[in-house]
Amino acid sequence: MTLSNKYAGVVAAAQSAGINNLQVVEQDGILYVSGTTSSNKGKDAVWDALGLIDPTFSASDINVDVQVAGLAPGTSLVVATESSNLNIRREASTEGAIVGKAAKGEVVVLVEQSSDEWWKIRTKDGEEGYAYARYLRA
Repeated sequence: MTLSNKYAGVVAAAQSAGINNLQVVEQDGILYVSGTTSSNKGKDAVWDALGLIDPTFSASDINVDVQVAGLAPGTSLVVATESSNLNIRREASTEGAIVGKAAKGEVVVLVEQSSDEWWKIRTKDGEEGYAYARYLRA
């Protein structure tokens, strides 16, 4: 089974959600799915489709990078982790020191969309740092 067949539901969800600049590329044993959307609804549709195939989101043969584009600084975001706290880091990397945490459902403020994967946020307590964008919803 090819990766395109294995993850056909993810690609179909991205197409149905109207993901802009949708790119689907298979390279070195990994299927890359990327694009942008103007709302969390499209992003969630893609991640929900992946969750049906890989409920623990632990597959190493797919890379999904669908981002909500153009959020203004100051936008309120909700932490959308499964059950744990979201780490807030000094740098935009899993190697960065943890400077704070935000609980599931907590509202934080967007400081800047630093990259497609990492957004700089501020908690209600004033902690500021980088969080993985996958777990933030406008």
